[in-house]
Amino acid sequence: MADHDDLSTDSAPPWDEPPAEELPERDENTADIFGEAPAPAPVEAARPVVETPVEGEKGDAYTVLARKYRPRTFEDLIGQEAMVRTLANAFSTGRIAHAFMLTGVRGVGKTTTARLLARALNYETDTVKGPSVDLTVEGYHCRSIIEGRHMDVLELDAASRTKVDEMRELLDGVRYAPVEARYKVYIIDEVHMLSTAAFNALLKTLEEPPPHAKFIFATTEIRKVPVTILSRCQRFDLRRVEPDVLVKHFDRISAKEGARIEMDALALIARAAEGSVRDGLSLLDQAIVQSDRGATVTATVVRDMLGLADRGQTIALFEHVMGGKTKDALEGFRALWGFGADPAVVMLDVLDHCHASAVSKALGPDALSMPKEQAARLAAIGAHTSAGTLSRLWQMLLKAHDEVRRAPDAMAAAEMALIRLCYAADLPGPEEALKALRDGTPVGGGGGGGVSVGGGSSGGGVSAQAVSMAAPAAQAMPVLASFDDVLALIAARRDIGLRLDVEQYVRPISFRPGAITFEAAPGAPGNLAGRLVRALKEWTGQPWLVAAEGGGGAESMMERQKREEREALAEIKLDPFVASVLSAFPGAEIVEIRKLLTPEAPPLEPDEEEG
Repeated sequence: MADHDDLSTDSAPPWDEPPAEELPERDENTADIFGEAPAPAPVEAARPVVETPVEGEKGDAYTVLARKYRPRTFEDLIGQEAMVRTLANAFSTGRIAHAFMLTGVRGVGKTTTARLLARALNYETDTVKGPSVDLTVEGYHCRSIIEGRHMDVLELDAASRTKVDEMRELLDGVRYAPVEARYKVYIIDEVHMLSTAAFNALLKTLEEPPPHAKFIFATTEIRKVPVTILSRCQRFDLRRVEPDVLVKHFDRISAKEGARIEMDALALIARAAEGSVRDGLSLLDQAIVQSDRGATVTATVVRDMLGLADRGQTIALFEHVMGGKTKDALEGFRALWGFGADPAVVMLDVLDHCHASAVSKALGPDALSMPKEQAARLAAIGAHTSAGTLSRLWQMLLKAHDEVRRAPDAMAAAEMALIRLCYAADLPGPEEALKALRDGTPVGGGGGGGVSVGGGSSGGGVSAQAVSMAAPAAQAMPVLASFDDVLALIAARRDIGLRLDVEQYVRPISFRPGAITFEAAPGAPGNLAGRLVRALKEWTGQPWLVAAEGGGGAESMMERQKREEREALAEIKLDPFVASVLSAFPGAEIVEIRKLLTPEAPPLEPDEEEG
């Protein structure tokens, strides 16, 4: 009970005790529960932070050139002046399309242009309140659009959102007005990756878009985009950037980066980029680190980096081929092979040299985008070679390049192709050989080596083969002894238009080898005689005289065939059996007459026992 009485005392409960602020929180002379009270640390002066320099931009993570020099304004876009001009005119007149389709090869700036276009559509400053292509002054929405965090500019990759449900989910928000900007812009990259159902879902929105929505599509495969989508978009084909423009662009960037690169090296990079700015900048990034800081990056270093053959050596190889110098050509190719050149790339370079020679022949050496010394060498080849020879070599080089790529031994295939090219470069064309044989003049080379028929010189073996090739061709020329031979030759040459006109409208009057006189049937074309003259001269190798006179001609071939058909039909109708059939079936008529071929009996084989 005593304990009970103690529990039931009238002492105040804990929550009725005096407030805590009246009691000291802690006695400074007592120890802490974790030990003695620690002494206050002496105050030290803040030590300066020493940053270790890092290669790159002021210690930050290195940004590759393709991202660092991405265009921020339309003026920074190189090679797309036509598109910028069209957009500027559209913005100034207010004729802004609701959908844009940007197409082109990789790296020409499709995605960059799409982002610039989104900024231009929503451009706004204190003084500018409408769309503008002048983005030199940063607008209210430019920074957030560049950083990809603007609420009204949605950018997505169609390669990762191909399904129709994802497209419908995206388009559900189109009907809502933009939150901050003027337009709600949808940027869809690689739009050709969308499924058919997704395209159909998108089509309805493109047919009747709300006034506040704009669509910007980008694709590298324009043929895979349905025509129904293309017809509702304003299309811009971003062009490949020309090599000379790329060289100047790369030179400016190299200067800003403090790198020294030879112009020939930049030309190699621009050529390897194939019109793609991004690919070229990636190669430039790689080329800058090929040499020590402050050293000049040479064309040889870049050529080794790209795995290319020396352009001067491949031009020398082409010169050996055009001169028919098989030994020098093979030795030159083996030297390139020893330096690690790919045989397929070597054949591709020779193809380029053949094309450059043909272009310089037509337009002059200034039309070639290469150093003057190399252009002069190729122009000299083109000046001393006929267009027919260059065209023939181009076809042979195309076949040789394909063979080298598919052959199990690329080097052997390339050497065999070079031997064949050296042999063919000195041969005259068929026309030249036939003309020389007809005129009795010596058969010369085809312009490559300039080899002519001579008295047993070691280099004159080519002319013998040329004569041997041309002689059978001369013997194969047709000999026309009658007008029926002319009709047969036209049919054999498969000139369908000339054959139909001759068979229908030519009524022969007289014929002798080299001359034809005929009466033109009603409706004959006025140029029939001239066409027949040109064709016969080409096919027979000799001039022909074809004249049309007023009358007295025989039947044309078609008139003769119709007459023979009528006579055969009248003769068949006289047959008693055919007459009875026609009388038994009133209204029946004979539509066609066919001659049945009687199959020949196979020859009897001799008895094996008797044999």
